[in-house]
Amino acid sequence: MVAVDDVDELIERSHLALHELVNGNPEPLKEIYSHRDDVSLANPFGPAGRGWDRAARTMEGSASNYRDGKVVGFENVAKYVTSELACIVEIERYRARVGGGEEISPVTLRVTSILRPADGTWKIVHRHADPITTPQPAESVIQE
Repeated sequence: MVAVDDVDELIERSHLALHELVNGNPEPLKEIYSHRDDVSLANPFGPAGRGWDRAARTMEGSASNYRDGKVVGFENVAKYVTSELACIVEIERYRARVGGGEEISPVTLRVTSILRPADGTWKIVHRHADPITTPQPAESVIQE
């Protein structure tokens, strides 16, 4: 049985893995995700996807968009944990070269992660990250 206290260990591992991701390496992040077909991932670079194969490709694509990155910090907004499921809401801050850019740029993401026990350890089963970290006008949801 997985202990509720072990959620903090997975959160720390995810923070270390995200440092690797903003330096172009998705492998540590892939290790802490569920590899089941119900895993889902939505990141700022594309639409949400479901299933391990799609999630792995999405992480690889994300990593290819970053280089020379550095974690600036993580702000915990909320954390809810039961013995069967955990939900983490954070603001993540990085500095990295993004896309083809040569400038080191700040990156700030609003992130919700859902975790559950699998194979004796906590795994990420869903992550949604987007750049909305300040109030937006109502019209911002209109797509042309």
